[in-house]
Amino acid sequence: MRRRLLIQVLAVAALPLFVAPAFTAGEGGGSGGQTTQCKKGEVWDKKKKKCVTPQYGMLDDDSIYEAGHDLAMAGRYDEAISVLTLAANKQDPRILNYLGYSHRHSGRVTVGLGYYEEALRIDPNYTLVREYLGEAHLQIGDLAGAQQQLMEIEKRTGKGSREYGMLSEQIDHFLRS
Repeated sequence: MRRRLLIQVLAVAALPLFVAPAFTAGEGGGSGGQTTQCKKGEVWDKKKKKCVTPQYGMLDDDSIYEAGHDLAMAGRYDEAISVLTLAANKQDPRILNYLGYSHRHSGRVTVGLGYYEEALRIDPNYTLVREYLGEAHLQIGDLAGAQQQLMEIEKRTGKGSREYGMLSEQIDHFLRS
């Protein structure tokens, strides 16, 4: 009963994401970056292809990831964490990445580091995790750790990747300050 209530509360908290069609930037889900949104009190059900009142267990992990990602990108970190922890697959690197991101941005950098490390244990080539992990190292003053992640990104995607450029810029800013 408590979990069902939590899911309903989370669904209502995530509702601003589900009000009208929108396009999101960055790493999106399988919908090509488009998030279908519904009126207050409802969520999009991919299987039924319509807005429905949320019920326990009705959202698949991709929908949970997309909602959690969007909440995190909107700066609603605690809400993102609440949504992402509902995922059935607790080993999905995407879910772990945004749990790490949300914890880190909420000031729980050490918790975030743990989620990033777990995501990389599962998928060492996930360079977005490496970028965020490097930023977390900078937050705790660990320049060497950030530079190590930058080298790992370069090894996997080269210097021209978005992740390399973003982390390199953060390192340069850290060195100037």
